[in-house]
Amino acid sequence: MCQINTDPMKSQVGFLEVVVPPDILDYQTSTDMVVREGTNVTLRCAATGSPRPSIVWRREDGEQIPMVGNTEVSSIEGSVFNITRVNRLHMGAYLCIASNGVPPTVSKRIMLIVHFPPMIWIQNQLVGAYEGQEMTLECHSEAYPKSINYWTTDKGEIIAQGDKYEPILQDNAYKVYMKLTIRSVGPSDFGSYKCVSKNSLGDTDGSIKLYQIPHPSTPARLPATTAQPSPDTEGGLGVAGASSGSGGGKGAATGEQGPNLKLRGRPNDRSSYRPGDGSDNGSAGRFLDHVIIIMAPSILLINWRLSWLRSMPWPHQVPP
Repeated sequence: MCQINTDPMKSQVGFLEVVVPPDILDYQTSTDMVVREGTNVTLRCAATGSPRPSIVWRREDGEQIPMVGNTEVSSIEGSVFNITRVNRLHMGAYLCIASNGVPPTVSKRIMLIVHFPPMIWIQNQLVGAYEGQEMTLECHSEAYPKSINYWTTDKGEIIAQGDKYEPILQDNAYKVYMKLTIRSVGPSDFGSYKCVSKNSLGDTDGSIKLYQIPHPSTPARLPATTAQPSPDTEGGLGVAGASSGSGGGKGAATGEQGPNLKLRGRPNDRSSYRPGDGSDNGSAGRFLDHVIIIMAPSILLINWRLSWLRSMPWPHQVPP
């Protein structure tokens, strides 16, 4: 308080607030932890500062944090972080971040390691190959601590690197991708193969059976051919009864031969016919027969009128 001794006295009151940046207390904060899969885990983080700091938990890699009920969150607030039935997806580094608005914000890294026995997944347990083919067998393994991984035959013999076989291992954290490449598969290569995974907590294996399939052959190309009319389909486009004499039906009134008529359609359609030969070889032939039947009376009427006109003297009256 600031005071001036006057009459009357004057004074001024001021407030001083001292702010302190956050600081994490190591002795009250969790350290790196190693736990078995399926157990419950509690992470703690304590911090001091003025104002009182707030604490947030995040994963160092920025991934989501799995929670109970198949849910995921990006962060957890509070000084205590409980994980129920921890699993391999929880494994990784976590950051305890303390802040109170006074820079700098501080954090502590806590590593959570989850131990579990090996597990193996095989996508294709039956694989077919032909002799001379190069074939690759695949197997996926998960284990922590890191496992020892190798391939064996159905007799239990370990398959080593060589001219015939090439085992390949690709690991990422607790996951291992196993491949076995067989160069130029021979008759003795058909059978069962095992991918084996072992660590201090146990061991497991998976089996893949390689069986023989016929060698693929390239189908021979058939030469292109052009359809030729058969001798029994040659003939004219005839109209029954259109020509005089006993030879009608072989050709038209002029006796000229007509071309064969081909139809395109579905495979079960008839591809050719001979119109006018008296046989029912297609819908087009039946159509022409119907046309002839319908037009026959008109043709007879015209012939009758022409005959009547020639017999009458000119001028004359044409009957209706």
